[in-house]
Formats: sequence, C-alpha cells, structure tokens
Amino acid sequence: MGKTADAIAEGVSIASAAARLAVRNRILVETIARDAHFDAEAFATLAREILIALADEQAAAADLARRQRKKAWGKFSDPDGTHDYRDRDMRNLRKRHRLYRGVAKELRRRADDPEAIRQLIESSRESAWGDVEANLQRRLSVEGMRPDLDPDYDRMRAARMQSLRLVDLPRLAAHRRGARSGADGEPRAGAEEIALDPSPAPRAGGIDLTELDA
Repeated sequence: MGKTADAIAEGVSIASAAARLAVRNRILVETIARDAHFDAEAFATLAREILIALADEQAAAADLARRQRKKAWGKFSDPDGTHDYRDRDMRNLRKRHRLYRGVAKELRRRADDPEAIRQLIESSRESAWGDVEANLQRRLSVEGMRPDLDPDYDRMRAARMQSLRLVDLPRLAAHRRGARSGADGEPRAGAEEIALDPSPAPRAGGIDLTELDA
C-alpha cells in the first residue's frame, strides 16, 4: 500500500471508531437505561446514518481542500495566517483532497454493506456490554470489600466511624422510636435505647460495625 492508501485506511479506522462510539452510546441508552429489547435492525439503520454523516463530513473537507488549492495557485507572497495557503502548499492540499475523498468513498461503501453494518453493530454491542460489566465489577469490588483486602481501610476508618455515629445511628434511633410508639403517638418506655449485640456484627456496605468504639 502507498502512503495515500495508508492514510485513507487510518482515516477510515478513526471514523469507524467514532461510529462505534456513537452506536454504543445509543445501545446503552435504549437497551439499558430505558430497559428495552436489543433491536439489531433498528441499530442497523442508525449505523448507516452515522456512517453516511461521517462520509458527508469527509466529502465537505475534500471540497474545502479543493477550494483552498485553487485559491492558493499562483500566490508566492508570505501567508497571513495558518490557513492562508500559497502556491508551495498545492501539493499538500492535493493530497488532503485525495485523502478526504478516499475516506468518504470507503465510509459510503461500508454504509451500503450489510456485513460491515453487522460487524459495526456487534462491536458496538460488545463495547456497551464491556462498560456495563466494568461498572458492575467496580461496584461489587467496593461493596464486597473486606478490611484485610482494602489497602485504604485503616486510613478511612475514622471517617467511616464518624459517619456511622452522626448519620446512621441517629437515623436508626429515630426509626426505632417511631416503630415503638403507641397508638397515641407517645414513645413507649425504653424505646429511645438501642440494644447493640456484642457479638461480631455482619458487614453492611463494606463497614465493619464491630469497629464502633464504646
């Protein structure tokens, strides 16, 4: 493959990655956030539209490079800015024009190829599932963490204990007072006291309740 062909292949690869990201995001929204069934045909239509839109962008860039080349022809003075091209830029602008046209052509071909569309949807679906799986693993890792496996457990112990005293226990006390109130709304005797089992307590949300100081 020549340099132009290599550049076109790289441009197509970048555009395909952008298309895959767009389809993946729609899959996450439609099938997961909205709890809908995965409809491959609906996403096929979306994939075609995205590829065509990307091809249109490349075609517009090719037209711009062509206009810039015509404008630069015969100019030999110093440029006034980055995009103020001169005759010496003609070669590079011609290469850009071929590159953009080549990428646009290949994207349109893929938009009309059912197998290419199927591969795009499948890779997007796998990417979406990978995101969901990674999020689940992170949540399970945090919620199921044991003190002996958490390197930050000792460092964060004081903050967890303060949160437990100032938030969780007052909330539990208020809940138990409400649950033990009589029909007249008055709390029963002893209802404001909380009995804590001295035996090792189960973990809740990664917090070891046996850490609570007396």
